[in-house]
Amino acid sequence: MKKIRSGYIAIVGRPNVGKSTLLNHLVGEKISIVSRKAQTTRHRITGIVTNGDAQYVFVDTPGFQTRFANALNRTMNRGVTQTLNDVDLVFFVIEAGRYDAKDQAVVRLLPRDRPVILVINKTDQLKDRTALLPFIAQVSAEHDYAAVVPISATKGRQTGELLAEARKHLPNEGLMFPEDDLTDKSERFLAAEYIREKVFRLIGDELPYATTVEIEKFEIEGNLRRIFAAIVVDRDSHKAIVIGKGGEALKRIASEARQDMERLFDGKVYLEVWVKVKSGWNDDERLLKSLGYE
Repeated sequence: MKKIRSGYIAIVGRPNVGKSTLLNHLVGEKISIVSRKAQTTRHRITGIVTNGDAQYVFVDTPGFQTRFANALNRTMNRGVTQTLNDVDLVFFVIEAGRYDAKDQAVVRLLPRDRPVILVINKTDQLKDRTALLPFIAQVSAEHDYAAVVPISATKGRQTGELLAEARKHLPNEGLMFPEDDLTDKSERFLAAEYIREKVFRLIGDELPYATTVEIEKFEIEGNLRRIFAAIVVDRDSHKAIVIGKGGEALKRIASEARQDMERLFDGKVYLEVWVKVKSGWNDDERLLKSLGYE
């Protein structure tokens, strides 16, 4: 009988390469929010997969940020570099057929003293499949990778092979978390993330970067969760956009977030959401800490 192996794995890469989609597929639940917009993941999310004789503890990091030089992005980038120093193994995720300066910026951060697996995602979107092998040869030459695994996170292709490769590098014996745990994040944290995801999905392109979510009250009564949350914006004009005409945008955000929470928590959710203005919140280190940013 094989011994159970375990270890911490960082999932890193530039924004929008599918890091959160990969984590959610591996865990089997949506614990990390997904959007086509950059900056969706702002916190390090821990997802736990116990699979036969191995336990994989994943840390989904924000995409390394170069676009805005504010305290929020500095905090997010510190989280990426700190995570790389704390884990046993790294998944560096890139997009099949696309490799640019933003990917190379992440390569420069990759540790030299622990294994890194190059994960080439979105292979299902390649129009010319014959281009994959030359692409692998090109990108794998830039770092001493422990392995290169092409996958499709959305289709679930080759993810089993990815876990099998990762198991070879797990250093610890025994379980680090109970077998049925999926994440170390609280329900309160996940509720805020679900609301924030809906803001990203349903509001315009630039506005989500100036929003966050603050859970002001979280109560559990039997199988019912009562959640009271504020969407925090930077200015009054943003507040009007989030609320929408006749309150329709805010109603839709709350309704879709509540449905997702009920599926995750397997129970009823009473959700109240409103909008408040905290000017300059994303460039205030103390305020960021009060909102839960590490």
